[in-house]
This record gives sequence, structure tokens and C-alpha cells, in this order.
Amino acid sequence: MPFCSVSVKATVLKHRVEDFGTPCTMNVAKGGYRVFSANSNAACTELAKRITERLGVELGKAVVYQEPNRETRVEIKESVRGQDIFIIQTISRDVNTAVMELLIMAYACKTSCARNIIGVIPYFPYSKQCKMRKRGSIVCKLLACMLAKAGLTHIITMDLHQKEIQGFFNIPVDNLRASPFLLQYIQDEIQDYRNAIIVAKSPAAAKRAQSYAERLRLGLAVIHGEAQYAEYDMADGRHSPPAVKNTMIHSGLELPPVHMLQVPFPGIELPMMMPKEKPPITVVGDVGGRIAIIVDDIIDDVDGFVAAADILKERGAYKIYVMATHGLLSADAPCLIEESAINEVVVTNTIPHEVQKLQCPKIKTVDVSMILSEAIRRIHNGESMSYLFRNITVDD
Repeated sequence: MPFCSVSVKATVLKHRVEDFGTPCTMNVAKGGYRVFSANSNAACTELAKRITERLGVELGKAVVYQEPNRETRVEIKESVRGQDIFIIQTISRDVNTAVMELLIMAYACKTSCARNIIGVIPYFPYSKQCKMRKRGSIVCKLLACMLAKAGLTHIITMDLHQKEIQGFFNIPVDNLRASPFLLQYIQDEIQDYRNAIIVAKSPAAAKRAQSYAERLRLGLAVIHGEAQYAEYDMADGRHSPPAVKNTMIHSGLELPPVHMLQVPFPGIELPMMMPKEKPPITVVGDVGGRIAIIVDDIIDDVDGFVAAADILKERGAYKIYVMATHGLLSADAPCLIEESAINEVVVTNTIPHEVQKLQCPKIKTVDVSMILSEAIRRIHNGESMSYLFRNITVDD
């Protein structure tokens, strides 16, 4: 009797599977995907259009605009239920508005029951504020938490200022590299690049410069002794232990004298920290009669690059190029570049900079929409991302 019961149950289950389809087919069935642009600024949607053209899809229908009181409003004009949603957000000069646009659009897709919400953020804002400085805060960590809370389930970005920023997220982060495109530009567009030398404008940029030099089989030079950024050296007025005012009487208790509060325990002598002294600016490496190629991840305030170009010119470099992934080029950067010894500044289109290019013909653009579109395709299809990281080491 037990065997007969099992046989009947199996027969019933078989008919049910035939009626409704196999469980395997139901599990692997994939929904579609949509690509949206979170930018209200038309100049910032150029990268999104390039990506959708490569993918062969239309840009999702959404309206993003600012109310008269500067509040951001997002309206999704099509259904996103059960689909993979890719939100492309390029960062314009109005960084805070761009962040709010991304957060609100992600939350709108989340409340509309999207299956996955992937943020495509080629330049991650606030990435320079990824370390504790003085009495500041790690704003990059705060932004990472906000994005996850808004509903993003995955992040695609490019050349984070510090790779450790990936640890701020509790969602997957794919940190793509722009170096293959910049290396290709050097080989195709710089004549006699075999006579070039890769330059790091500070010791902190030496690892990136070394990666370029090894791939191009070129020499390496490092500029040492430049003026450090204010966040590293500027005194903030703190004292250890803190200064204490005159003795105060509180609740009938008298505090010890000031001099007793400011001395260490008896028998303890703390070693004095020697103050920093910036050495004279030197170039470690021979740049005489060579093409100097300065590489970095972000070019925003160009004063350091202009000063480095002047030093390289004095040391005999006859052409100077600057290669960077993200061209913020804020304030009067285009004018300073135009008047400097720099021959050409090459950046990618992770950030829109058409206005800056009109002000300075020395600025050139490399398109990276190819790798971003391929990352979107692979994530949606569940394919491995390792193909996009070929020959990339931990130090790159």
C-alpha cells in the first residue's frame, strides 16, 4: 500500500509539472532590463546615449527635473516591475543635485518593485573624502550607505580614488579601469611615444605611473618635494592635551591647577614628533629630451599639474602630456592649462566637459562607453566580469 500511494502522488505531480512547466524553466526565466539616465542636465546624458546605442536598446522613459524651490522630482514613465534597472549617473558641477537625482530615482524603482537596481556611476562623487582628516568625517562612507539604503543592489564605477572605498559598501561593486583606453591613446596618437617617460607628479601616484610604464615598456620618473595639500599639513589649532581655562568650582569641587592637567604622568616622557620640512623639488629620473606623460586618476585643480609641467620643462622635456580618468577641470582650470607648458590633457568621458573643451583646445576626450555597456550586458546575463579585468593586478 505505501508503494501504491507513492506511485499515485508521483503521477499527480508529473501531470502538474506538465501543465504548468518544469520548475527549472520557471527558475531560470529572466526578465528584461531598462537603462535610465538620472540626469536632469541634457549635457550629462551624452554618455547614457552612447551606452544605449552600443547595447541596442532605447533609453528608459523618465522625467527628472528641479522644482522652483530646487527640490528634485523624478517620474518613471514606464513599468519596471521585475526587471533589472540600470541607472546611469554622470556627475556635473552641481554634485549634490546629481547625488539626490540618483537617490530618488533608485528609490522610485525600488518602490515600483524592480528586481535589481544597478547604479552606473563612472565617477564616484566625494571619493576624495574617503579618509578621516582632522575633525572631518568619511563622507564617502556616508554616501555608500545612502545609496544602498535607497535601493541600489549593485554599483558599477571606474577608477575609484582609493580602491579601499569598495569596502564601504555592503553591496557588490565593480571598479572598472580606464587605463586600457588611455594606453591605446598613447600608442595611437602620440608620435614617437617610445621616446616618452611616464611621470608621477607625487610619490603617492607612483604605483599608477609604474603600471603605465611597465605596460608601455617605458621609463619612470617621480617628482618629489611638491607642496602638499592643505588637508595633510595645515595646522587645525588642536592641542594635546587640550588647553584648559582657569580653575572652576562646580558642585563644591575644585579642579586641579591647569599645569597639573597638562603634564603626563610622573616618569613618562613622550617622544617629540619632528616637524615636517618640505625638501626642494626634485625629479627622480632623467626626462631630458623625452616626452613626459603625467598620469593620475583625477584632474580637478590643475595648479599641481601646471607646476609639474614647469619643472619638467626646465629639466629638458620637450613635450608634456597629462593623462587622467576623470576630468573635473573646475573653476579656471581650462585657462590655466591653455597658458601652461602642457601640450595636451587627455581625459575620459566619465564626466561631461564640453564647455571646458571650448575654452581650451588642448583638452582631448577618450570614450569609455564600450566597457560600461559590456559591464551592463554581462551583469544582466549573469556572465563573469573577469574578462573586463584581464591582466589587472591588485596594485593597478
